[in-house]
Amino acid sequence: MSKALPEIAQQLRDANKKVQLIYAFNGAGKTRLSREFKELIAPKNDNGEGDDAEEVELTRKKILYYSAFTEDLFYWDNDLELDSEPKLMVQSNTFVDWIISDRGQDQNIATNFQRYTNDKLTPSFKEVDVVQNGKKTGKKTYPEITFSIDSGTERTGSIKISKGEESNFVWSIFYTLLEEVISILEEPDLNKREDDQFNQLEYVFIDDPVSSLDENHLIELAVNVAMLVKKSSYVDGQGVRFIITTHNPLFYNVLHNELNNDLYDEKTDGSRGKCIYKRGQSEKYRLDKKADGSFALEKSNDRPFSYHLFLLSELKEAVTNGQIEKYHFNFLRNILEKSATFLGHKHWEYLLEKTADGHPDPYAKRIINLCSHSAHAGEEGADIKDEDKKKLGKLVTFLVDKYGFLAGGSIK
Repeated sequence: MSKALPEIAQQLRDANKKVQLIYAFNGAGKTRLSREFKELIAPKNDNGEGDDAEEVELTRKKILYYSAFTEDLFYWDNDLELDSEPKLMVQSNTFVDWIISDRGQDQNIATNFQRYTNDKLTPSFKEVDVVQNGKKTGKKTYPEITFSIDSGTERTGSIKISKGEESNFVWSIFYTLLEEVISILEEPDLNKREDDQFNQLEYVFIDDPVSSLDENHLIELAVNVAMLVKKSSYVDGQGVRFIITTHNPLFYNVLHNELNNDLYDEKTDGSRGKCIYKRGQSEKYRLDKKADGSFALEKSNDRPFSYHLFLLSELKEAVTNGQIEKYHFNFLRNILEKSATFLGHKHWEYLLEKTADGHPDPYAKRIINLCSHSAHAGEEGADIKDEDKKKLGKLVTFLVDKYGFLAGGSIK
């Protein structure tokens, strides 16, 4: 049943599950859903009372969330005119100061960051005194971060890291905080906890953590996140609940499998103790955006989906309904590339229908390249010729019939 995003957010809140995993294509509304959910759990104060810092603190007490908006807290100061060393600047907020100053987690952030990038790539946080009315308040702020290569014997000057490394760094800040939060909440006695800031925490919302990782690191990240979720305290519906969204099929499938495995406490003698997590505490979904702008959150039948079959199913539906867009050609190329690798071919074109001289169909190759190549991304909304649409339908039918994909029969 189709719903608006606020209704989807309410559905997630109403579910009595420790963790909910959602797969959706980019542009399907994952990030907007994270904002709707955050607003549902910790609504903004619209009466004009209180300041932004106070509102952020109240929000953080109930929900921690990671999304594209988290990365927006950081920006680069390259200062090309003075040719100074590049710095990653932190937007005016209390998020980083809270983690570094109050929590003292700068070294753990660096360790987590290096795990997924380079063990010699080292971040350094600049510490600055907070001054009010010309006097030091005793508090510290951390407005910028520099990066260098530390070989152990020498260190380079400040360098600008790649966009992927920057994404990894921002995630490492959030993940480090999450590790500590889960560790603190493992203590059931509120009076014995080393910190009381997280006692009211209800939810952790993670939207597409890191998509720039290679497959090995992405699998490691999924396993680490799943273990953190599973070992967090959750008894009789009481405890922190997690919502994780992603567009990455590998990340989704690894998490799906990990969340389907029970977790037991291990005793000092190595024997199995009490059950900490049971697979029934999780639910998996697929979020679809409908043509009318509404959304549907469908359960995934408790098993990882086959990405190839899912894309083929989407293609078949688009062809049948006459709603072919340029991104559908990208779907087809994705299927061809992955299938060619699996079958041992060097080029995806080898899977296309052959012409009379035994070569891959040049017309099919041309339209797939034209409609899926990144250089033409700006033409996403351009019209597609009817003959190209018909060709896409024939290509999908050919792949299904030729290679035995179980994604439905030929398209009429």
